[in-house]
Amino acid sequence: MQYEVIGKTVPAVEVTLSQGESMYTQSGGMVWQTEGIEMKTNTKGGLMKGLGRMLTGESLFMATYTARREGAHIAFGATAPGDILPVNLTGTSGIIAQKRAFLCAEEGVDLSIALTKRLSAGVFGGEGFILQDISGNGHVFLEIDGDQVVKQLDAGEVIKVDTGNVVAFDKTVRYEVETVKGLSNIVFGGEGLFLTKLTGPGRIILQTQNFNDFASRIVAMMPSRG
Repeated sequence: MQYEVIGKTVPAVEVTLSQGESMYTQSGGMVWQTEGIEMKTNTKGGLMKGLGRMLTGESLFMATYTARREGAHIAFGATAPGDILPVNLTGTSGIIAQKRAFLCAEEGVDLSIALTKRLSAGVFGGEGFILQDISGNGHVFLEIDGDQVVKQLDAGEVIKVDTGNVVAFDKTVRYEVETVKGLSNIVFGGEGLFLTKLTGPGRIILQTQNFNDFASRIVAMMPSRG
């Protein structure tokens, strides 16, 4: 499998498949393909696994595309302005990703739900109690809102992030939520009540745009009907 991320504003990843190779994505993720590719749609892992994916913001059904001829091309597109980040999971324990970060992956990659280890992170984290556990062999492609920022945290190193700007992190990274200190900061700071606290060691992937905040601003500027 070979790939190329193309486009700058709303990018896509174009994949070149050898005969017999497969990629899968959520329903509606494919944007174009050449001849010689077979599509199969199912819950990928059973109904319960499909329902679990729905809780992470993905679709119940997944579409798997398999090349029936050498050198077939298929592209998967982002849903918002930003970037696409390829992550090679082979030889790793996998990553934990926020809801809706998954775009597409090779057939050897497994996508399932991951409950946060701390109740506070799920209740107050802003992205919900359930995250995505992505593991296996091969590449997964993640959607990034805005630009991507990848950092490597040393053991014990801490970074505090607005929850909507967290894309994914290694499973060695501890994830929790802490309250913003100071009443005036809470009321007037504009950052909400909580921040996500990530503690190393491990890699973290951040995004410069929180699309939910962006969408909320657009909605607020829309004229209301009288």
